[in-house]
Amino acid sequence: MHAFVFPGQGTQFPGMGKKLYGTSKLAQEYFDGANDILGFSITDVMFEGSAKDLKQTKFSQPAIFLHSYILAKDLGTKFNPDMVAGHSLGELSALAAIDALDFESALKLISKRASAMQKVCEVENTGMAVVIGLYDVIVKNICNQVDGVVVPANYNALRQVVISGEKKAIKEACEKLKPGAVSVVNLPVSGAFHSPYMEPIVEEFKAAVDETQFKTPRCPIYQNVAGRPSTDVDLIKKNLIDQLTHPVMWRHTILHMIEDGATEFTEIGPGNLLRGLVRQIDKKVKTNGVS
Repeated sequence: MHAFVFPGQGTQFPGMGKKLYGTSKLAQEYFDGANDILGFSITDVMFEGSAKDLKQTKFSQPAIFLHSYILAKDLGTKFNPDMVAGHSLGELSALAAIDALDFESALKLISKRASAMQKVCEVENTGMAVVIGLYDVIVKNICNQVDGVVVPANYNALRQVVISGEKKAIKEACEKLKPGAVSVVNLPVSGAFHSPYMEPIVEEFKAAVDETQFKTPRCPIYQNVAGRPSTDVDLIKKNLIDQLTHPVMWRHTILHMIEDGATEFTEIGPGNLLRGLVRQIDKKVKTNGVS
């Protein structure tokens, strides 16, 4: 069985999508349409903007979605998933790719999500860091020992956990984690995603989700909150909302997909982070990517 996975924030890079725009008429139509829907030129930011520009949540989320969605649609009949998953923001890219959301609705919802998150980022001095080489329970215990708010946000692979919170608390946690870790690195994101800092925007995002028309997806989606498959629209919407303040259970998601028969994983979108994580989780499965 063939699984397709879609990356999230942090995978953006300057110039993303520019080559695709120049080689695909379909891509041109979607990119130009996105500029009209958003009311500003996201293509200018993607094609000509700096890494600092793209780090801003209000730009990075729609940019990554566009890159991923257009690549999926440009594949035509080669995009034939038996199941899908997306890492954080990538969950919305996956839903649009399997026709649970139309292009305009997905882009508008992502823009609202990104704008709400950006507001929190501008108010709070927060961030995220990845810890490699320590087990989940150790990272969680260290976070609990730190003054201030810092929590595990992404359980990416065995002994790879992303922590999220206020920068002062992250710095303290990182100092405590470094002696036992292989590496501890700050991530190129502008906020404490999947943490209690996202609580103030839950109702705002819930309203946006409720206003958006969802359809039954054409294959199961394995969602971040529990890593289990669903085609039920109400559950999908609930999980999207809960995802804001809950950790991304990525390792659990991939293990459940493999348990359910996935033997090949294709990453669609910028970078190669997810296929690397899949290989760490299970070296026996086949991985590739379209970027």
